[in-house]
Amino acid sequence: MQRGQTRRTLQDLATAAGLSLAATSYALRGVRGSPATIRRVRDLATEMGYTVDPIARALASGRTGSVGVSGSLRDLWQQDLSVMLTRALRHRGRYATIADADADPEQERLIVEQFVAQRVDGALVSPVDPAADYWRLLGPEIAVVSIGDALVARPGSGSVLFDNAYGARTALAHLTELGHRRIGLLAPSLPTTPGRPAEVLAGEIAAELGIELTVVAAPAATTDAVTVVAAMLAGPGRPTGVFCLTDSLAFAVYRAAREAGLRIPADLSVVGYDDHQLAALVEPGLTTMAWDEDAIVEAAVAQLDEPADAPVFRPELVIRSSTSPIAAAR
Repeated sequence: MQRGQTRRTLQDLATAAGLSLAATSYALRGVRGSPATIRRVRDLATEMGYTVDPIARALASGRTGSVGVSGSLRDLWQQDLSVMLTRALRHRGRYATIADADADPEQERLIVEQFVAQRVDGALVSPVDPAADYWRLLGPEIAVVSIGDALVARPGSGSVLFDNAYGARTALAHLTELGHRRIGLLAPSLPTTPGRPAEVLAGEIAAELGIELTVVAAPAATTDAVTVVAAMLAGPGRPTGVFCLTDSLAFAVYRAAREAGLRIPADLSVVGYDDHQLAALVEPGLTTMAWDEDAIVEAAVAQLDEPADAPVFRPELVIRSSTSPIAAAR
């Protein structure tokens, strides 16, 4: 809105749309109305420069229109997911308060307290510790949807779940089929949860596949993880393949391998997890497990208004140039 321009009101928008105030409000929020009406009202709002006055809405309805979005934003995929969630909320007439849990349960607890103090209407969270008791601080009047893991300590929360067991098995099987038998598993330093393929699950899969698996925990941020990866790659007994539970960690392997004089994939095959947009841009392109992010975001945001059974998403293997048969490595 330009300086000096009168703020557009809901009544202005309703008049332009030829609808009642209530029908216009419902259409803006996507609560009621045909898809064509909802699209027409939102397009008119954009053309007129109409924005919701959060104070007026809170006074009239007791709702703030605010949704808390929490994740560990030093992970590149988590960054993109937060942006996509924010856009999806905006299309529904809501706005997001984004908070960085930084892979730290204590920081996550402070974020939950912040959401409560801000009287958010809902929360979309990618939890660091989904079993923590602090999730109970978000009262039953707040719609909470957890992405990746169910919040076991807060019954009634919505959730979008990931079939990480399938993802881990598929990635390790890909390396095994290429002849790799000494494989490193690079995992972010997070609490073990039922939804994550942590050391126990990975060990079971390794035993099934007959491979020697070395599990190493690393910081979530790419730059912080390089030193940890360098230690894993040192020495004659280093792995010939590395499976990373995030693409951010896979990019750390790229840098550590380059500094160690190792070529990818000739000397070291690398598999990531998430299919971040950079995975296709790095050289060589990163083989990784890919999610349907659009469907994940839609399922998560929809549960803020309409509780549903938790959908389970399965990642798909995207093969690029970062993996090759071990014969080529030799």
